[in-house]
Amino acid sequence: MSGLIGAATSAAQKRLSFRSALESGRLHRFPGAFSPLVAKLIAEIGFDGVYVSGAVLSADLGLPDIGLTTLTEVAGRGAQIAGVTELPTLIDADTGFGEPMSAARTVTVLEDSGVAGLHLEDQVNPKRCGHLDGKAVVPTSEMVKRLRAAVSARRDPNFVICARTDAAGIEGIPAAIERARAYADAGADLIFTEALSTPAEFAQFRAAVNTPLLANMTEFGKSELLTATQLSDIGYNVVIYPVTTLRLAMFAVEAGLREIDSTGSQSGLVNQMQHRSRLYELLRYHDYNQFDSDIYNFALQGVTP
Repeated sequence: MSGLIGAATSAAQKRLSFRSALESGRLHRFPGAFSPLVAKLIAEIGFDGVYVSGAVLSADLGLPDIGLTTLTEVAGRGAQIAGVTELPTLIDADTGFGEPMSAARTVTVLEDSGVAGLHLEDQVNPKRCGHLDGKAVVPTSEMVKRLRAAVSARRDPNFVICARTDAAGIEGIPAAIERARAYADAGADLIFTEALSTPAEFAQFRAAVNTPLLANMTEFGKSELLTATQLSDIGYNVVIYPVTTLRLAMFAVEAGLREIDSTGSQSGLVNQMQHRSRLYELLRYHDYNQFDSDIYNFALQGVTP
């Protein structure tokens, strides 16, 4: 029954797996999960890891992605998602929830939550969605302090600290490249350049930076939706699909609710639903039943009810 109620793989092992992935020379795919159940499906299908998006977590709370969530909320959701699969989980830690000292505490709290890594960005706090206009970035020196504080707080050397830069759309790609190099020098293990547009821009960044790179394939943004093969050929190490599962789910939920509102019944939607048997399969109901039977298989002798 190992791995039934919780993951059989320890947080330390997942971090080692993530660290090894960055050094493998192969592209690793991390779809976003808006719930632990989605994370279980991501693992079952055979992806390499799970991503927890700050924008998705905010949206799930009914909030815009402008830095309103707290470290406690992010860590709690991260722990729930990371705990149900054997895959490493990368989580969005925004700007570190404050000044450099806060970024250091963010690392310790998220490390304790069981995730395998986090990313910190160089936006001015409060931040905004990386694919919106009107962003502002802090000076490189300030982000370097943020990263050094984060790295100094890390206890597990395999916990991955990713640095995200939003500078490409503000200061230009050459400036973003210089920032990426400075962030790597400050101890970042992985670089996430937000809102690159074309394959040529992704390739330009890859050619200029030696550190492992993460690509964000979010829909309706500034980036072309490159295939995993394209990103692999360019030489990227990780790709995230941060909001995809939430967008798919919300589209279906809205369409279904509107049909119920207009027709008075969900009967026309049944063929579009996940069947109860499939949900039970994903949740491993049979294994839980067997587990329960194996433990509670005794009878009290000589006791009159």
